[in-house]
Amino acid sequence: MSYSKEDLRDLFDGKLPWERVKEIMSQPKDDDRFDKYVEILQERVPWPERILLPLGEHLYVVQKDGERIAKCDCGHEFGDYRRNWKLSALMFVRDDTSKLEEIYPGIRCPDPSLCEVREYYCPGCASLLKVESVPVGYPVIFDFLPDIDSFYREWLGRPLPQEKEFKDMSYEVTRKWGQR
Repeated sequence: MSYSKEDLRDLFDGKLPWERVKEIMSQPKDDDRFDKYVEILQERVPWPERILLPLGEHLYVVQKDGERIAKCDCGHEFGDYRRNWKLSALMFVRDDTSKLEEIYPGIRCPDPSLCEVREYYCPGCASLLKVESVPVGYPVIFDFLPDIDSFYREWLGRPLPQEKEFKDMSYEVTRKWGQR
């Protein structure tokens, strides 16, 4: 069964009744579901660059001038998608009891000597992009480094031009920090 773009748009927006959501979830995925989803996302952003893959809410890998970059809804560019975009985001760290109790009041509040909550925001529009709860001093987590070329070539059957080396390039960012 193939679902219309309108059905998928309503699914994405949370406008479908549960019975319809369950039906869509239970059926095999239609072959063009990814393409329809990317079309819906592309219609919602104000910039012309082609979305290759969504990374999360408000965040995408896009093709721009022969490069693949992480980009927010608002147009803010985080750079090469192979570098952890969080290293270029605004970060608010909840690392004491008063900050943690704003989201975990009373008995639910974690011990700030053991845990911190990091909130990552877009520098362009201040959208909250990600939250992670980690042990104190834990490195920034690189949630998702997709092998875009393999996905397009092997799963979608249409390779992208100009393949890019699949490797984590975050070290380049942090190495520069150490050289200052």
